[in-house]
Amino acid sequence: MTNKFHFRNNLQMVKQLQRQNQEKNPPIYTVVWEWWKHFPSGLAHGSKRPPTVSGVAAAAMISVAIGCFTMMVAHHLSETSIAADKIIWSIGSWIPGSRNHSPLWGNIGSYSGEQTVLLISWLVSWLILHSLWKKRSIKTKTIFFWFSTLLMAATIMSWHPFFPYFSLI
Repeated sequence: MTNKFHFRNNLQMVKQLQRQNQEKNPPIYTVVWEWWKHFPSGLAHGSKRPPTVSGVAAAAMISVAIGCFTMMVAHHLSETSIAADKIIWSIGSWIPGSRNHSPLWGNIGSYSGEQTVLLISWLVSWLILHSLWKKRSIKTKTIFFWFSTLLMAATIMSWHPFFPYFSLI
């Protein structure tokens, strides 16, 4: 009986020492986990100055969707017309590798122009929408509608079963 008592007592002492040691020098994953567990609680208290308008966020979100949509329009224009392909390719000629004559490395082609159209349309639409909406509240339904509609349209335009014969026109 005394052996069991001593064993339990020793086991309890070992566990207590391990806990004390972990409290002093916990492993890094424990430190990260403890921080991560308490991370959202700071956000729950809220900001001292919460935003009163949603126009700035709406401008940022919708401009991203506008950029994606215009990139797909530029892609289809470059696929349907050789002249449009040359124009779009010249827009993106500033990107390194756009025109590379090495057969080893190849070239990006008009894709560089499509990405440039995306970048320009995103930034220009963001600046315009931001200046128009910075002091306005935009309904969440409106933001979600335009964001999802433009992204779905861009996705459908990238899916070739909907546009199988565009390049033949």
